[in-house]
Amino acid sequence: MTEVSTGLGTGRASVGSVLDFAWEAGQFTATDVMAATAITRSTAIDAIDTLVGAEVLRELPNARAAGSYRSGRPARRFALSADLGVVVGIDAGDTHLAVTVADPLDATLVHHRVEVDSTQSADERRAAIIEQLRAALEESGTPRDRVLALCVGVAAPVNRDGISPPHPDGFWERTNPGLADALRDWAPVVEIKNDAQLAAIAEGAVGAAIGCRDYVALLASERFGGGVVVDGHVLHGAHGGVGEGIVFDHIVGVGSAFGLRYSLQNQARAAMTAGEIAVDGAVGRLVAEDRIDSRIVLTLAASGDADAVLITDRVGATVARIVGVLGSMYDPSRVIVCGAVAESIEPVLAAARRILPEELHLPAPEIVASTLGAAVVSAGAIATARRAARERTVPQLAERRLSALA
Repeated sequence: MTEVSTGLGTGRASVGSVLDFAWEAGQFTATDVMAATAITRSTAIDAIDTLVGAEVLRELPNARAAGSYRSGRPARRFALSADLGVVVGIDAGDTHLAVTVADPLDATLVHHRVEVDSTQSADERRAAIIEQLRAALEESGTPRDRVLALCVGVAAPVNRDGISPPHPDGFWERTNPGLADALRDWAPVVEIKNDAQLAAIAEGAVGAAIGCRDYVALLASERFGGGVVVDGHVLHGAHGGVGEGIVFDHIVGVGSAFGLRYSLQNQARAAMTAGEIAVDGAVGRLVAEDRIDSRIVLTLAASGDADAVLITDRVGATVARIVGVLGSMYDPSRVIVCGAVAESIEPVLAAARRILPEELHLPAPEIVASTLGAAVVSAGAIATARRAARERTVPQLAERRLSALA
């Protein structure tokens, strides 16, 4: 975990310590600050009063006024100001666009998700993102100048400046159509990140990797891509390409970076062509009518349908090969399969767990399904924006307000 920077300067170290403490504390007293920071009572009270004067902290009704205190002098209680601003997370997927507006701590104010045309031009995509951003802020009642931080997840590698490298087919340029520049004026901090890396951040913050220091979040619904965490750090790379799914095009037994939805469809069609599934069975009818829904196949497998089990076992072998490659490269203790498909993926994962030990010499990582569903990238974007607000924007806001009061 990176050390939090207060941005308040050494002359206001105590103010920075109190502000940092307030993010985790909820409601607190000066005594709570003393216990957590080892600063003296008078220094704690001075720092708290300074932040209250700057309207970064607010004083709450005391315990007696709240009806929970009966004798003696009640302690003053404080919390972060409720109106510091908002953070925004955007999941700019290939076929969807989700915008989330949230407070800096824990509440979601607005969440919009719409389907988009994957053949949009870069200009059309950029305009759609800005339009949805504007609409979400308007619905939340938030002026643009109240946005503390904004994070966008895209299905492309992204360097530390928010720029994606060129792609042979132009896909990365369409997915990330100059968003760092286009959104620069929408918030004091704007971050453009790879969607799988944001999935990893989400799993570590609120998902299946809480407390885990070595794991991979495998985005698997549309395309395979891995967000990799080693020793507690999200791996990035020179161009943001760690975990990029193109590697699976070259892995025997995988053959493509297209995700589980396509793997299930392809295996069903192949089994039908080979005469391995009943033409009049539930899966056979889906194939014949060319409406193979991955969720239906997975549900059928979970209920014991033999044809569906055959297909999910074969897709499980593909997942085992993918996890084996990730396990050999990064040695994770856990691989979390993420995306909308995760909620019904257990039949595939059960097969993958049986096969996985044959795929690598290291101890096999645990394979689990994410509980965050289709919102995993949005959750990572919001977590990233909240961290930026905590470490950068709000300390800078406090500094400006304190300087104005001086």
